[in-house]
Amino acid sequence: MAILLRLGPRPLLETHGTLLLAQALMVATKVGVFEVLATAPLTADEVASRCGTDGRATAKLLGVLEATAYVRATRDGKYALTADARRWLLEGSAHSLHDNVLFRFVEWDWIGRLEGFVLTGTPLDIHAEMSREQWEAYQRGMRSLAGAFAREVVLRTPVPRGARAMLDIGGSHGFFSVALCRHHPGLRAEILDLPGAVEQAAPILAREGLGDRVTHRSGDALTEDLGVEGFDLVFVSSLLHHFDRAHSRDLVRRAARALRPGGVLVIQELFALSSGRRAGQVATLADLYFALTSKSGTLSVDDLAAWQREVGLKPRRPIRFLSFPGAGQQNAVKPR
Repeated sequence: MAILLRLGPRPLLETHGTLLLAQALMVATKVGVFEVLATAPLTADEVASRCGTDGRATAKLLGVLEATAYVRATRDGKYALTADARRWLLEGSAHSLHDNVLFRFVEWDWIGRLEGFVLTGTPLDIHAEMSREQWEAYQRGMRSLAGAFAREVVLRTPVPRGARAMLDIGGSHGFFSVALCRHHPGLRAEILDLPGAVEQAAPILAREGLGDRVTHRSGDALTEDLGVEGFDLVFVSSLLHHFDRAHSRDLVRRAARALRPGGVLVIQELFALSSGRRAGQVATLADLYFALTSKSGTLSVDDLAAWQREVGLKPRRPIRFLSFPGAGQQNAVKPR
């Protein structure tokens, strides 16, 4: 109420408080707080002993996690995981964001360079500057995020009946391809991504046990020859926001050319709102983040549909995901 009445220190909460909260969740994940609480409630000292951390500092950290409902205090002075922590932060959960939260340590440096971007307009080139360790964290983080909404992707992606060949452009870890191939037994997928991505993503893909049904191909999506009418499904997820508009339009053109008649181009993104509609905080933060870390930003479904129409595809109504608000698909069919 104080904030709504402009009596409370909102900028303090959204700077000092936000920084501390982010680090608290990141550090708790990294040192293993959630994992040691997975089997039974523990005292702060027991958590510290098992994590190899300081007892007093760990108690302070647990206080933040309790206040944000990731742990709850029991009557006997112990801490137990909440349902949210079990769903999102345990490494073994089907919906786990464990590795994605750890990726924040890499992003922390990128976001800290925002001032330079604002002053110069020059974005970072994260894909060129990442070390092997950062590439690994990136791939693990993106695989973690994909697992959180892959089921909805599988159920709502319009795979053509009898589809045999899928091209996943920029799919790196390959989990969307894996999930779609498991749901469609006759489908095989080829994942095109940068050599650095493929190197670190290959072990992640291998653990899925799909053998030669889902394979990697090293190359640059901006220059690679995608062929002519070789695929029933071309899947482009969370990629176009890294490119400028000219390169994005060209990729849509080449993807359309690679489709067989009756094939579907799937563009899966965190969308910008169309002109004339007020964007929310999540959408504007995503737009700023992608502008900082690459050359573009979020795109609207209107833009994507227009580019699909330009190359002779028939756009379908956009799909809005329930499990990942703000994200969805703008798909189009190649006429027979």
